[in-house]
Amino acid sequence: MASPDLDSLRVHINAKISYVKKILQLRRTVEDPGLKTVLCKVGKEIGVLHSLLNQMEVEVQQQEKLRDLLKELQKSAEKDQLEAQLLHEYIPHLPKGTKICIAMPTEKNKEQEVAVKPQQPSKPTRKKILIKSMGLITAEEFKGIPAYMRGRITHDQINHTVNEINKAVKSKYKILYQPLKSMNLATRNLYHRFKEEETKDTKGEFFIVEADIAEFTELKMDKRFYSILNMLRHCQRTREIRGSRLVRYIIC
Repeated sequence: MASPDLDSLRVHINAKISYVKKILQLRRTVEDPGLKTVLCKVGKEIGVLHSLLNQMEVEVQQQEKLRDLLKELQKSAEKDQLEAQLLHEYIPHLPKGTKICIAMPTEKNKEQEVAVKPQQPSKPTRKKILIKSMGLITAEEFKGIPAYMRGRITHDQINHTVNEINKAVKSKYKILYQPLKSMNLATRNLYHRFKEEETKDTKGEFFIVEADIAEFTELKMDKRFYSILNMLRHCQRTREIRGSRLVRYIIC
């Protein structure tokens, strides 16, 4: 819906156009002495009309800039929300404090004594492992990707792929950090495959291969997928380690 300023400007312009048409209809002949006066009035009204059109163009440009700014703010808010959700998933849980029980003295005791129940040794808490995840692509980074590399791929499509890759990384390393005794046969086979794919170059790194993407996501490894991988390497979100006919995508 147009703003009141634009509506009033449009009504004013339409009135001026109607006035110019009426003046032109009054013209009878070129030899009419009053024609010069009429033409002067027409010229003045056309000048005013031209100025109003320029004002309208400026107003429209300002509205478009405001719209683009609101879109950028919306994308930034969505990015912050996604990052907050990821941080929430990895907040470590602190162990609960140990209770101390104090026994009150009985009537038989002349002196007041306080019996403190010895503290029971607490079970060692399992160390929480933080699994590295890939950061989302910002709007500024997306604009910085060369046009020939982007093609028709949108900002949302890239970040959807980022979220799916993070899901695959999380699923893989949950299995790697899981005790072998608690695994079923299928999970144990995945565990052994993960171990076989590790090399001295991947030590201390979080990485996935195409088999992990097929196992844990619904992404199609088509031409668009590999184009997105190229853009993620351009934005320094991933890098590749090749060897043994396998491409390992390192999370940066």
